[in-house]
Amino acid sequence: MSTTWWSRLSKQQENDQDDRASELQFGEKDQGTQKPHNDNADLGPGELTFEEDTAGGMGRYLGETSCTLLIVGKIIGSGIFSTPSSILSSVGSVGASLMLWVLGFLLSFCGLFIWLEFGTMFPRSGGEKVYLEAVYKKPKYLTTIIFAANAILLGFTASNCIVFASNILVAAGQSAGRWNERGVALGVMFFVTFLHGIAPKTGVLIMNLLSIFKIVILLFVVVTGWVVLSGKTRVVDPYYNFRNAFAGSSTSSNDYATATFKVLYAYTGWSNVNYVMNDVRNPVRTLKIAGPLGLGICTVLYLLANVAYFSAATKTEIIESGVTVASLFFGNVFGSVAERALSVFIALSALGNVITVTFVAARVNQELAKEGIPLPFGNKFWASNWPTGKSPLPGLIIHLIPSIIVIIGPPPNIAYPFILDVEGYPQQIINFFIVIGLFYLRWKKPDAIRPFKVWWPLAVFFLAAACFLLIAPFLKPANGVGDTPPLPYYLYCLVGIAIMFVGVLYWFAWRIMLPKVFGYELVPRKEMLDDGTFVTVYLYRKMQ
Repeated sequence: MSTTWWSRLSKQQENDQDDRASELQFGEKDQGTQKPHNDNADLGPGELTFEEDTAGGMGRYLGETSCTLLIVGKIIGSGIFSTPSSILSSVGSVGASLMLWVLGFLLSFCGLFIWLEFGTMFPRSGGEKVYLEAVYKKPKYLTTIIFAANAILLGFTASNCIVFASNILVAAGQSAGRWNERGVALGVMFFVTFLHGIAPKTGVLIMNLLSIFKIVILLFVVVTGWVVLSGKTRVVDPYYNFRNAFAGSSTSSNDYATATFKVLYAYTGWSNVNYVMNDVRNPVRTLKIAGPLGLGICTVLYLLANVAYFSAATKTEIIESGVTVASLFFGNVFGSVAERALSVFIALSALGNVITVTFVAARVNQELAKEGIPLPFGNKFWASNWPTGKSPLPGLIIHLIPSIIVIIGPPPNIAYPFILDVEGYPQQIINFFIVIGLFYLRWKKPDAIRPFKVWWPLAVFFLAAACFLLIAPFLKPANGVGDTPPLPYYLYCLVGIAIMFVGVLYWFAWRIMLPKVFGYELVPRKEMLDDGTFVTVYLYRKMQ
């Protein structure tokens, strides 16, 4: 560790601002953050110390506004424009569908408060990776590898690339064929990857502008819905769906579980700031402001947008609209000409989501590589900020590879709903262990520094919901086939579990089997890269 680096760090510590010390009880300062008392060998996550983990890159450049828009940009993708019809089809009634959107809001806020407690205890990039490491320390690296398998293999950004491609082709008056659609989707994925890797500040600027654009579009939908309900449009009976709103509701728990996964997927993103804490100014204070504000904005817009959709079309029309419920809404209210304009809006919203997801995923991948997990060509390259020294292009490439595979692999009409389900199930498993870990730390480490504490009944409610969402998908749905025929209704659960089991096998081979077969032991060593990033490297020492 060079003297130059330490002197530079000391100078930063003297000049940077602190969060409220009396509230956070933090000590050393580092560019607007502080080293928490929780960062010790007994409770601290991973091999790297707080200073080592937060070194390198562009420093702390995301403020409260950018972090709020980071959450909004992730939550508002194509889901609110395309999946209400699928959710309505699953549960069978408008009333039940609206209740699920409210339930999704409640579960998301409960989850947000749990993640706020963890995020303020351990203000590092990585999200669940950090929290799992802090709780489940033995067997060493098991939770890290399982999380890595889920984050890398299921961390693709394919569905919104496909949504962008199909909608932009429609707006251009072109037919969305199988390969031209995929070609556009691949072009988007490559563009976003190199945007964040080569021009990171420009990438953040575009990301923020598109998030603001999404808010404006949803506000337009909401206001239009109010006009429809006033009776001043071509819609004959805007209150049709709200009479006997619960008529036809499903009685299958599987239907509600599957629909809840889709709702939660539409709300996914409330934990976005937790993944990039190393880039956030005054991370504890910013997290406590941006999290509730970002999720609150999206929740209000989501609920009112659903009311707008249901005011402009009958239940049957919405179900038959497939994934184009917003197009149906605009067509019924403004006519067919408006549908093409909406295609542009949906395409830009999907693009904003791709840019946001890719930005976050790259930093999670970088944190995994910094931790020392074995990756092709060595983990030092993947942990670096090559080539600019400011942004993790190698981490972006890790995200790019599975995205390409999913885009060019399965047929989109089957892959899109199946991908939503597959991504949701492993996350529920992780959520289950996170909330169990919360109670464990409350019991084992009652004196740990907690700048924010979630009210425990909210954590219990979140845990109960996670248990339901883990069990219910295996119960046979009312129609016997689920919503992704010809695939079995339970297949997405098995695929999600299998991916996490791949992580277990990878860990066993790395930590147990190979060292035993070849007679060596793994010895950790910390190295500082040219860009200032610290990384854990494992040496193979022959056992005597």
